[in-house]
Amino acid sequence: MAKKKNPLFITDTILRDAHQSQAATRMRLEDMLPACEVLDSIGYWSLECWGGATFDSCMRFLNEDPWERLRALKAAMPNTKLQMLLRGQNLLGYKHYADDVVDEFVEKSIKNGVDVVRIFDALNDPRNMERSIKAVKEYGGICETAFSYTSSPVHNEDYFVKLSCELEKMGADVICIKDMANLLLPYDAYSLIKKLKENVSVPIHLHTHNTTGTGAMVYLKASEAGVDIIDTALSPLAGGTSQPATESLVATLQGTDRDTGLDLGKLNKAAEHFRKVANRLKEEGILNPKVLNTDPNTLLYQVPGGMLSNLLNQLKEAGKEDKYYEVLAEVPRVRADFGYPPLVTPTSQIVGTQAVMNVLAGERYKMVPKESKALLRGEYGRLPGEVNEEVRKKAIGDDEVITCRPADLLEPELEKYREETKDVATCEEDVLSYALFPQVAPKFFAARKEAKEGPAARVLKVEDLGC
Repeated sequence: MAKKKNPLFITDTILRDAHQSQAATRMRLEDMLPACEVLDSIGYWSLECWGGATFDSCMRFLNEDPWERLRALKAAMPNTKLQMLLRGQNLLGYKHYADDVVDEFVEKSIKNGVDVVRIFDALNDPRNMERSIKAVKEYGGICETAFSYTSSPVHNEDYFVKLSCELEKMGADVICIKDMANLLLPYDAYSLIKKLKENVSVPIHLHTHNTTGTGAMVYLKASEAGVDIIDTALSPLAGGTSQPATESLVATLQGTDRDTGLDLGKLNKAAEHFRKVANRLKEEGILNPKVLNTDPNTLLYQVPGGMLSNLLNQLKEAGKEDKYYEVLAEVPRVRADFGYPPLVTPTSQIVGTQAVMNVLAGERYKMVPKESKALLRGEYGRLPGEVNEEVRKKAIGDDEVITCRPADLLEPELEKYREETKDVATCEEDVLSYALFPQVAPKFFAARKEAKEGPAARVLKVEDLGC
């Protein structure tokens, strides 16, 4: 009797996490659109193309409207579910937003083209995810809740199973294991997924990277354990700090009961296009060759791909690239002091920046940025483990530590943002862009206006009038 087919579904990250992990999120819309027709025909479970750092990068570095990017991708790929990464109450920024902003942002994201919203919280605090879960369900999106996988004295298999059961009760349509630093080893993945399949009824989605060199093995063991969906990246931007290669996984599973059913010919055609994009990113010096390396030491440092490229950029700007491994060694020490937060945006940036400051200053916690203080004060939520109280005292003095859901302390703020942008916002999406990045968005709005109304545009208007 033939074994029953149980195809493994694929989410491709080529349009978001792949270039965020390898090239500081610098892929442009014009790099994406030529490949959209073939991408849309492949049959992915979803394509991750928005959220994460793409929103900030679009406005700050690429002079692109992130909302326009989303609409363009949806128009170009009508047959494929588009997926975004949302940081719970942080949305796509680096602080908690009031519930009215969360509701509006989720509504507009789905309205503009997002189908699947992957929601996570850096501290795995479900209180920071509840509002966005509710909003995704209300506005008709697929709610994929994620827990940030990590290892520490407080993180174990039972912790993640219990958390997953809680997220399912909160309304998750899918549960995602978000292994942002490739710390989940193959046999641990097999065991965890088996346990999850026994305890939750919704599909299990696994996200990992290849930072430590185990990514493909993790996926193979996960497929044997019955995982439903995995994240991969087309080969030109796969491997290293990115995801394992889509084509390799598809080829490996062909003819098995987990056969993905995806066409290698179409995958190769899409890869041909992105190979040119990757070559350009390398030539421009945006794709740092170091992020292509395999570093098993990451199992000690627990540094995810996006954080790794950010650390490299910080040290490069300071002219201190020689301090790279010193900073990596300092990261786990800072993390322990801060109560073992998983290292994922924004905690990865907070812990990473603190580690850089500790090393460059030559004295630990001589300089403590406001984000570190906010984390230790409880503004981001409940820290998983015990905080080093000496460090907390040095950072925040006698400030009271927040113990409630942080967003409960926030007054509605959407009207305030509307008022502040009344002279520059052209739509509600602009208001949200400003709410998330108040320093970046106005510069982008001004540049956009100049592009539309500058000398060239004015000449065209005159000619159109026949003057």
